[in-house]
Amino acid sequence: MAEDAKALIELATRRFLEEVPALEPIKLVVGVQLRGRGDVQQFRLELPAVRVAKDPAIDARVRVDMRREFFNEMVAHEAKVPDWIEAFTYGQAKASGPEQFLRLIVNVVERQQERQRTRKARKPV
Repeated sequence: MAEDAKALIELATRRFLEEVPALEPIKLVVGVQLRGRGDVQQFRLELPAVRVAKDPAIDARVRVDMRREFFNEMVAHEAKVPDWIEAFTYGQAKASGPEQFLRLIVNVVERQQERQRTRKARKPV
């Protein structure tokens, strides 16, 4: 089951980075915690190489915590950036870490979303 989770984390990360390419060069270690029925799985996600290992990630700058079932559903339905934003906004997923890192990620994602909205508005109908 852990191998499956590692592959899903990698897949979700790659999809997210495809939508927000400005985050690709950022060097960051993220601790990912997936909570299940009485079980907590911890993973270490290294960026920009997108390496996932089953490890508590003691040196993680940012920690992401969510229910395993919710994460599986998000990946299965090929969640886009707006879906992830909604998950973090409504508390289904939580991120913690230094404010400057979290703010940087939020700003980059918001700018990318704004660029995509602008492109759509310019397309001729």
